[in-house]
Amino acid sequence: MKLVAAFLRLIRWPNLVFIVVTQCLFYYLITLTIFNNYTAVPVLSEKLFWFIVISSVFIAAAGYIINDYFDLNIDRVNKPDKLVVEKIIKRRWAIVWHLVLSFAGLVISTWVCIKMFDWHTLLAGTINLLCVIALWLYSTNYKRQLLIGNILISLLTAWTILILYVINTKSLFMTKIFYDIKHNYDMASTKLFKYAVLYAGFAFIISLIREVIKDMEDMEGDAKYGCKTMPIVWGIPATKVFTAVWLIVAVAALVIIQVYALYLGWWWSAAYCFVTIIIPLLWILKKLYQAQVAKDYHQLSTAIKLVMLAGILSMVFFKIYS
Repeated sequence: MKLVAAFLRLIRWPNLVFIVVTQCLFYYLITLTIFNNYTAVPVLSEKLFWFIVISSVFIAAAGYIINDYFDLNIDRVNKPDKLVVEKIIKRRWAIVWHLVLSFAGLVISTWVCIKMFDWHTLLAGTINLLCVIALWLYSTNYKRQLLIGNILISLLTAWTILILYVINTKSLFMTKIFYDIKHNYDMASTKLFKYAVLYAGFAFIISLIREVIKDMEDMEGDAKYGCKTMPIVWGIPATKVFTAVWLIVAVAALVIIQVYALYLGWWWSAAYCFVTIIIPLLWILKKLYQAQVAKDYHQLSTAIKLVMLAGILSMVFFKIYS
């Protein structure tokens, strides 16, 4: 049981649950609702959707493993009490599990691509392969460089949503063959694109903010092993300004979206967003200015994750108001 618990910690099981929840809400509450409203049939069936979810979870889990594999020395400084690799699970087994999960994730996504066979699905499968490569490069190199690693992880976070749009969009040629009501399908696809960009953009910005805050939290161990993260290269004050700017951008964008929601009569949705997302982001902005030690930044990182969860759960209101 101790080994199982350690493995679950290694693959960050709460984050994997977060991925499953995100993709399920986007598929069942937004994708299916939009296509039903336009009397169109989504390209991605429910069965194949679950294979995409499993593929996403396997690739993400493999990424967490390889990150801990290469971060062993840094983690001995930043979080010695949370070490799993070498302390409980040997490094050779960590790399084996990384390879197994990466391979399984790619095989599953490739199988879905072959099953659906369209250039959009082939694109999704190719990007999943690039995700595996990117996670390896992030762990071995990019994580220790200025901003590149932060942006890469934020893009990968956004991709968990975008993949469901990409794989749900058929090419014009395939659409003409398999859909009688092409106009309705195109309208549904266009609307799905708007929501995919909206939620993927939110995920990207919030993830970027959290990644930079985590760099401030882990500054001691990163500096000891030659990392060139933002707080090390620019200093804490400049890094706080960078983070604050993105927090303000997020708040401003959310306020504009909620004004539009109020115009549509989505009162409960707007109230939910203000209470659970906008106000907490303003609180985080205030606390960011006051933060001084690693414990403060850890608190902010946790708060950001809760805000991201609140943002993803807001998909429920699309189902209610549609």
